[in-house]
Amino acid sequence: MNLTHAPLRVATGAYILNSGITKLGADAATAEQLHGFASTAYPFLSGQQPASFTKKVAIAEIAVGSALLTPKVPSAVAGLALAGFGAGLLGLYARVPGLRQPGSIRPSEAGVPIAKDVWLVGAGATLSLQGFFNGARRAGRRTAAKIGSAKDAAVDALPIGH
Repeated sequence: MNLTHAPLRVATGAYILNSGITKLGADAATAEQLHGFASTAYPFLSGQQPASFTKKVAIAEIAVGSALLTPKVPSAVAGLALAGFGAGLLGLYARVPGLRQPGSIRPSEAGVPIAKDVWLVGAGATLSLQGFFNGARRAGRRTAAKIGSAKDAAVDALPIGH
């Protein structure tokens, strides 16, 4: 993990991990509400039991939060998980009626708590892109070093002066 990614990973990871842990203890009314909200945006979820759905969401949040908080997980991987999670939340914003002002992408008062999750997508994309490009740069340097070593070995093996 790049040290400059630590503040972003800790802030988002802790928040998402806490959300998942909290959802593990959700009561039936909370599970019904969460499931109903998600089913409005994603109708294929309507066949799931609310308690089971809420537990799956909790486990997913715990996994994403833990990935962000675990230094051994590459930033590119943790960032992809975060961006995917954020995109799912923005899908709620785009599909649930009443969250946007009529004829606009701007949030209604009810939509502000969901619209603000756009930062998750931005943070995830930043981590992913920086992680990917930093990894590609390191791989390029390693390859260049190997080529340089091979060139030096080939030059040293030339019979010079014959």
